[in-house]
Amino acid sequence: MNYWQPKLELIKRDELENLQLRRLKSTLEKVYNNIPFYQDNLKNLEIHSQDIQSLKDFSNLPFTRKVNLRENYPFGLFAVPSEEVVRVHASSGTTGKPTVVGYTKNDIDIWSDMMARDFVMVGVNRSDIFQNAVNYGFFTGGLGIHFGIERLGAMAVPSGVGNTERQLEIMEDFGVTVLHCTPSYALYLAETAKAMNVVDKLKLKIGCFGAEPWSEEARKELEDALNIKAYDSYGLSEMFGPGVGFECQEQNGLHIWEDHFIVEILDKNDEPCSPGEPGELVLTSLTKEVMPLVRYRTGDITFSMNDMCNCGRTSIKVHRFLGRADDMLIVRGINVFPSQIEEVLMKLPEVGDYFRVIIDRKRHGLDELTIQVELKDEVFTGELQDLAKIQRNVENKLKSILNIRSRIELVEKGTIPRTVGKSQKIIDKRDVYAKS
Repeated sequence: MNYWQPKLELIKRDELENLQLRRLKSTLEKVYNNIPFYQDNLKNLEIHSQDIQSLKDFSNLPFTRKVNLRENYPFGLFAVPSEEVVRVHASSGTTGKPTVVGYTKNDIDIWSDMMARDFVMVGVNRSDIFQNAVNYGFFTGGLGIHFGIERLGAMAVPSGVGNTERQLEIMEDFGVTVLHCTPSYALYLAETAKAMNVVDKLKLKIGCFGAEPWSEEARKELEDALNIKAYDSYGLSEMFGPGVGFECQEQNGLHIWEDHFIVEILDKNDEPCSPGEPGELVLTSLTKEVMPLVRYRTGDITFSMNDMCNCGRTSIKVHRFLGRADDMLIVRGINVFPSQIEEVLMKLPEVGDYFRVIIDRKRHGLDELTIQVELKDEVFTGELQDLAKIQRNVENKLKSILNIRSRIELVEKGTIPRTVGKSQKIIDKRDVYAKS
């Protein structure tokens, strides 16, 4: 099958909206008839699935939140009998029960097709050797990416996580051309490859990275270090998993497949944001059978880009994600996103690839923001005068963006712990004082 699908990827807006409306009506009928949570919510609002006659009526529908998934744990939001469910995944979460999602065979096929479409968009083809260096099991990024690789017809290398030197050995021995992992792990792979002096022995040409926010500067660092083109991706288990949004070869925003999702970006008053105005991404699944979610609040912050993409695809394009609404830090009344800090740090030539933010609160005092920053080996001279100059520069640059003073700790390369999964960039100690 050809996974370049111009009929859908280049679809005109009026045709797309007609397709969305047909699929939305089918989805609403399904959730109304089969999921008590939606049936009760819609009845309370005196809305029947048949009342939605145009996309203009869409904003009358209630939101779905992650807490609703946990309240209906494990299978309360499934719209099909258990004998039709061929797979489940679950996300761990930090508190309470995990979020459980399920798939029919058709769900798996749709997801695999969507992933294959993403890979074609960034230049992957059947001759590629594709290493998937993420966790398999309940995490959707493992099997979701894997099935997409196989659907496209490329060679899948399911290397999983851990043992970084072995990962690089596999890349070299197998002639791997495409890599998928988290951007923080990719930076560690690049760091290790340089130390092992194997970068020139690798045949990598494409990197697909996601699962955590990363900056344009991190992209450049990865591209230079591994001799690749690095592409951002977006997904969440509640909407299949990876593959919901992907960059094209223009590397300027992520296309979200609107034949599978209705996309909203809403401000704090739940009103639609204008192009360029950051807000929370809200998604409605249009083709999911087991667990179709209506107006699901993702918690992810982005904004829409209204310029027509040079690749020709007509689906909505969103800016790389700025962070999560629930990960946003409020420090002395100022909203701070880790991605803002990373963007500033990665532009500074002396700064390495790793940083960590620690928020503390002195008893009865103000919040204190400390940022640990690794320096590159060549600039860590140990001379106090040199370090003080770099420290002042970092502090001033961050203050100009964050509008808040932070304390900078310069540390040697390798000080901040590495991870094979999502990096822990934030340590918030303030709850300790709140409870004391």
